[in-house]
Amino acid sequence: MKKVLIIEDDEFLQGLEAAKIKKSGYDVIAAQNGEDGMRRISDPKIDLVLLDLLLPNFDGFQILKKIRETEATKNIPVIVFSNLSEKKDLDRATELGATRFMIKSNFSLEELIEYIDKTLKK
Repeated sequence: MKKVLIIEDDEFLQGLEAAKIKKSGYDVIAAQNGEDGMRRISDPKIDLVLLDLLLPNFDGFQILKKIRETEATKNIPVIVFSNLSEKKDLDRATELGATRFMIKSNFSLEELIEYIDKTLKK
């Protein structure tokens, strides 16, 4: 079973995302802050990361940069799922190697699952 790491500090939203992703047939690991996310990304079985950008400790940009600089994680798809919607944030995430940038208010959880399925070719 494919494993998705959710790095999201909003406990309510993280719970909704995790429930929907699990219901769609994936294992889920969750982290509520940047430090925990950085620790969990080294799990060799992570197939995809769902990453918020506004996080305590390390922001999502720092996490994305580390993912792409680390040999073991550089090819893991990373979907940025954030409330940040300015072009500069989209451009920065893209430059750092985000697979997809999704603005939370513009997408439903069903659309998020569709993109996860497509990315992991389920």
